Amino acid sequence: MSNEALTYTQYLKIDELLSLSHPQSEEHDEPLFIAIHQVYELWFKQVLHEFRAAQRTLETGDTFASLATLGRIRTIFKTCVSQLDILETMTPLQYNSFRDRLTSGSGFQSAQFRELEAVLGRRDHAGAGAEKGSGMGMSEHLVAGSPARKAVEDAMARASVWDSTLRYLSGRGHAIPADLLDRDVTAPYPGDDRVQETLLDVLRTDPEAGLLCESLVDIDEGLQEWRYRHVKMVERTIGNKSGTGGSSGVGYLRSTLFHSVFPDLWAIRTRF
Repeated sequence: MSNEALTYTQYLKIDELLSLSHPQSEEHDEPLFIAIHQVYELWFKQVLHEFRAAQRTLETGDTFASLATLGRIRTIFKTCVSQLDILETMTPLQYNSFRDRLTSGSGFQSAQFRELEAVLGRRDHAGAGAEKGSGMGMSEHLVAGSPARKAVEDAMARASVWDSTLRYLSGRGHAIPADLLDRDVTAPYPGDDRVQETLLDVLRTDPEAGLLCESLVDIDEGLQEWRYRHVKMVERTIGNKSGTGGSSGVGYLRSTLFHSVFPDLWAIRTRF
């Protein structure tokens, strides 16, 4: 091993990092557009890393480690929302000065965001349950056999965050039906009245588990907030034009709004 001290530039690969921006035009605003989206991909990578840790600690029953990780994820989502403020400093005229250079490139093609949706329980398989407005399943627009497509498909084949939460609650002695603990995790989870009854009891009798459930609501709300801000940013920038990646643009994005990823936790709000 070399005795030479590791520098800041070496540790963070600064030279490589700064070389990754390649605008396709001479327009002043394109580097900002690239930087924002590259940073989003870094945050998506980190959130996936954090959710893997959260699922491990949920399934081992470690409440406080789970709470710390879920709180970090919520804070990252807040940061993602605030980045839209920067992007909205770009006017429609400025964005459209280089939009045609994107050709078919689009955030719709973010494999990491698709993987994140799968980790949170979305199960739109190729050829079935296609994206509204896109005509495709979650991974169908990704190159067959590519690492990106495999990552999304693998995530759809694993237990979701909510599956891990049900195991956590069961481990604390709460009544989670066996058929849900052993369910086919490749299928979507639409919500369950029996789980909702148990959640009401959790919130009344188990403060630690109740706090964890509220942390999941925070994350769900944070994701919906990011989706809403994203829709409005796109609408004010391109109006009702089609998306560059083949989606219907704002129409598709609107269809994703207000879809809770933890439906049971929202359903019980009217039952206290």
